[in-house]
Amino acid sequence: MIRITFFLCLIGLLAAPNAKAASSNYPLEDAEVDLGDKASLYRGAQTFMDSCASCHGAKMIRFGRIGEDLGLTDEQLAVLMPDESTKPGDVIETNMPAEYAQETFGIVPPDLTLSARVHGADWMYTYLTTFYADPDALWGVNNAVFPGVGMPHVLAAEQGLLQPVYETEGEGEGAKRRLVGLDSPERPGTLSEEEFEQKMRDLTAFMVYMAEPAALLRAHYGPYVLAFLFIFTLVMYLLKKEYWRDIKH
Repeated sequence: MIRITFFLCLIGLLAAPNAKAASSNYPLEDAEVDLGDKASLYRGAQTFMDSCASCHGAKMIRFGRIGEDLGLTDEQLAVLMPDESTKPGDVIETNMPAEYAQETFGIVPPDLTLSARVHGADWMYTYLTTFYADPDALWGVNNAVFPGVGMPHVLAAEQGLLQPVYETEGEGEGAKRRLVGLDSPERPGTLSEEEFEQKMRDLTAFMVYMAEPAALLRAHYGPYVLAFLFIFTLVMYLLKKEYWRDIKH
């Protein structure tokens, strides 16, 4: 039974990347996530609360945990909280009623706590930066790595609306258009391209942290653990030499 369970888990792990990649062949950009940059994580947390939390929740992490992990002051933490009644022990919840979300979007927006862990940092960053104009889509936009996405581009004012570049495959009635790239927006956003990309890197970094807060502790203690293992290995090597010094082969 244990062997069967292990085998099924192994199949799931091997199949997961393939399933993720099957949604789109669009190349992923490097998110350049640095969990040691707490200023970046804090900026990402602000973006999440300002632009994401109105529709999406993150019910597996508490404000107090964010403040402790990022070393925030009470004033900095208060900036992230929706209102004065919010307490450090509260989780991130959306104010959008599920019935309204279902009626408006056709689906209740998912909880985003583990999204970065499910999709990966590069996928998340590329997703955030590749919304483009599509008049045939419900909200007038589509996404390069998530074709048919069912949400509007909430950051369009800051990025501008990218224009798609298509390549036609086949001829006649069987011809199909394939997205091969994205061009500059017809109307620039309020942020430059570099500023917007940095903002999305900050947001991605926060979502990566949020999906696994313990990663910060591992990154902090990692050098100490490696140093201990090096010293321990050296001591064991010298001890082995001392034990075997008088033994003749």
